[in-house]
Amino acid sequence: VHHGNDVYVQAGAGEGAGFSDEEYEEAGGRVVEGPEEVFESSELIVKVKEPVPEEYDRFREGQQLFTYLHLAADKGLTEFLMERKINSIAYETVETSDGSLPLLTPMSEVAGRMSVQAAAHHLESPQGGAGLLLGGVPGTPAAKVTIIGGGVVGTEAAKIALGMRALVSVLDISPKRLAYLSDIFEGRADLVIPNRARTAAYVKQADVVIGAVLVHGAKAPKLVTREMVASMRPGSVVADVAIDQGGCIETARPTTHSDPTYVEEGVVHYCVANIPGAVARTSTLALTSATLPYLIRIADKGIEGAATEDEALAKGLSTLGGDLVSEPVAEAHDLSYTDAEKLLS
Repeated sequence: VHHGNDVYVQAGAGEGAGFSDEEYEEAGGRVVEGPEEVFESSELIVKVKEPVPEEYDRFREGQQLFTYLHLAADKGLTEFLMERKINSIAYETVETSDGSLPLLTPMSEVAGRMSVQAAAHHLESPQGGAGLLLGGVPGTPAAKVTIIGGGVVGTEAAKIALGMRALVSVLDISPKRLAYLSDIFEGRADLVIPNRARTAAYVKQADVVIGAVLVHGAKAPKLVTREMVASMRPGSVVADVAIDQGGCIETARPTTHSDPTYVEEGVVHYCVANIPGAVARTSTLALTSATLPYLIRIADKGIEGAATEDEALAKGLSTLGGDLVSEPVAEAHDLSYTDAEKLLS
């Protein structure tokens, strides 16, 4: 609003995170009754999660979209954005010159920490778990936690698991990353470069496995097989934080906060596709602090103008004028790819 834009907010949109309609109005927003009016009134749609099928008809041709998209795991949405000629930037692929993902990082931090909290809860007997306390008590063994991937999610998960006094192993293919983790954890975590056999061995002896693998913008590779999951003790827990990108555990399928777990091969699976939604206020504050500077640039100049001037936003482009401009997404769905630079020039 301060930058001269009209901002429309769906009535009740912030209630789940503890923000009232009055707060949006005091900030200069216009609160409207339903999502239809938001879509009708706005050139730029800002969301948290990707559009769901019941929202597709609300978009009009040529509208702009700024949100998490995870298109490599959703061919239907990818094709819809192309057909409707939506110009879109995905939060998770906005990338700065040092290779970091500024709009993914805050939610990865939340999801990594929450994954251990959730796993500890679902290890409890009433939840169908093996009845283990993550850190044990003096005279009993602590639970073993194996984390697949040592990026932001894996690092934050390890911090919480170690803080809860579990026995923690982190598997990552980057020696440089493991050296960094060795410094910050000061030898308290077992740090391993995996191969198939080593991954299988670590999964088999784990009470908790956390899938924390990310390939920028692409579908997550299946690194933990069904056979590996079946080798775990009954009542163990797997949490696949990569489920938004298709999951890195073969037996994983998306779940929701209202029905967060299921049992497969005797193992409790926690595969919520929006883990940060469980701590909505913390997540809102963390995400909007990161997205606001980019949002202002897009609101001022439009997606094409902002992406032309800002390399980080250019890397976040997914679709432009009916063309798919994300190469990893094109590869995931065997669709044609167009270089965004050509379109922008």
